[in-house]
Amino acid sequence: MTRSLPIVDRVTDAFFALDTSFRFTYLNERAETLLKRDRGELIGRVMWDEFPQTVETQFPDGFHRAMDSQVPVSFEIYHTSLETWFEAKAYPSSTGLSVYMRDVSERRAQETTLAQHAAVVEAIRDAVITLDRNREIVSINGATESIIGGTQSTLVGEHIETLTEQAGIADEHAVEIGRAITDVDVGNADRRQLELPYTGPDGTDRMGEFRFVPIEDTVATVAAVIRDVTDQHEYDRVVTSLHEVTRWLLESDDPEEICAIAVHAGSDLLDLPISGVWLLEEEHGYLEPVAGTAGAHDRFGGLPRFNPREGLVWDVFEAGTVELFDDLQSVDGLYNPDTPLRSEIIAPIGTHGVLMTGALEPHSFDETDVDLISTLVENTRAALERADNERVLRDRTAELERQTERLEAVAEVLSSDLQRQLSAVANALENEQVGEWEFPLAEDTVETTLDRAEQLVDDIREFARNATAVGTRSRLRLESAIEDAVHESRLTEDAIVVDASATLRADPDRFIHLLETAFDSAVARATDEVTIQIGLVGFENGVGRGIFVLDDAEEIPPNAHDQVLDPTADDNTAIDGLGLAIVRAIAEAHDWECTVTNGTNGGTRIEIRNITTLERRLE
Repeated sequence: MTRSLPIVDRVTDAFFALDTSFRFTYLNERAETLLKRDRGELIGRVMWDEFPQTVETQFPDGFHRAMDSQVPVSFEIYHTSLETWFEAKAYPSSTGLSVYMRDVSERRAQETTLAQHAAVVEAIRDAVITLDRNREIVSINGATESIIGGTQSTLVGEHIETLTEQAGIADEHAVEIGRAITDVDVGNADRRQLELPYTGPDGTDRMGEFRFVPIEDTVATVAAVIRDVTDQHEYDRVVTSLHEVTRWLLESDDPEEICAIAVHAGSDLLDLPISGVWLLEEEHGYLEPVAGTAGAHDRFGGLPRFNPREGLVWDVFEAGTVELFDDLQSVDGLYNPDTPLRSEIIAPIGTHGVLMTGALEPHSFDETDVDLISTLVENTRAALERADNERVLRDRTAELERQTERLEAVAEVLSSDLQRQLSAVANALENEQVGEWEFPLAEDTVETTLDRAEQLVDDIREFARNATAVGTRSRLRLESAIEDAVHESRLTEDAIVVDASATLRADPDRFIHLLETAFDSAVARATDEVTIQIGLVGFENGVGRGIFVLDDAEEIPPNAHDQVLDPTADDNTAIDGLGLAIVRAIAEAHDWECTVTNGTNGGTRIEIRNITTLERRLE
């Protein structure tokens, strides 16, 4: 052992030995210097007691593991006071540990430098340029030529201004680059990043992201990493433009105009020259083309209509998700197997329809195109829904205006007819001629006239109920309702001819009043005995089934057919009161449709259609 001590003392690494209780048994001179303690003070002392600060380091875990497992251990530790990295290696034996500590600060620094260089290498697709403190170019990578232009022979050794001039970077932007390099070089910033326009090697305008980071090298101090972000910049510009298009879309309330804006926005902003929009025709259930680009019309001479389960357009519309087809020749279910299109994007516009764009080459679209088209169709969907809401609002406003006009007419009817009836009674009573005075109908009495006035009030109430839901509907026999209506009207029972038996569901009181009013209208227009025929319509083709009421009284002129269905005080073809306006009001309250025409052989024909619950009865 004594013969080996001089050798250990001559080791340049710090060396010390510990027994199994971690007491110092030996230290060389380098270890004394490192620990700043004489070996005489430490021999026989426990390491943790003499250096308690080491308890919080890797020493305890490493030394215990080496001792317990009898395996060598190695770890690195930073000495704060010396600002030095050491590699500690402990070799176990049955008598304790032999510990070597080597200064690895230089290696750590080299590794840090290599790590920084590795970070630059990660951006190998970007241009990488290193600069020295004089702002002269030390090195460039291969991507620099394709992104900025220039080669090793033309750039290395030149000032950075050579590169900015070659790249067509404006003077004010070159100044920004110079400031960023200085900030990084002198330690004012860990990194700087700029986004600036420049001219590419092919002479086109490009947008570059310039990143500057410090590096530790024997010559270079700053690395510039330049990335071409023109596509991303263009994407952001297009997205911003699409939001502007949204404003145009939302300013229109015409669905076809909205679709035309969407198609041309796709053509101009997204470079989609072959595009079209189809909207669902709800009544017939097919997709109708409503807008297309000039390129689509030039290529196909027009856009086809798509019926259910017909082609990819319908399939995607029904599925409700955007689809990208890279090569149509490998896709089944094409509407036109001979189509010249090779790739397509089909995007549903909610439940309204679809937008389709195509290209003559396969793989012409990518996920960016899908994202942008998705944004466009979502904005188009919002505009179409707004247009629908505006249309509903306009229709409701128009209906309210029509209701207002009708109610004003009701007020006029109530004012004129009721006043006329009551004045007649008042005059008769004043002259004490009740027994002799005759009303417009020969058999009328004062009581009858008052009943007519009361009936007018009922008509007003009935008409006003048009805007509300009908009462409880129940199944009625048509013949029974006709009998009750005849009994309440001024028509005689033998004046009715019923062609067929039927049943329907309706509010009994209101349906009977509808028939009663129709009968009284015929009586009022008749100069002699009147006959009324009632039959069924719409059973032959199953469309708009309903009933008709045909009289042989004086016919209502064709130019007054619509007029008699609205309340008026000046209509000579209607009875006193609201007349056929009541028929229409009750029909519409049931969601039925009422029309007035003339019979084939004269007279007036009233049709009540869309009675979906009407069923023919077989006797």
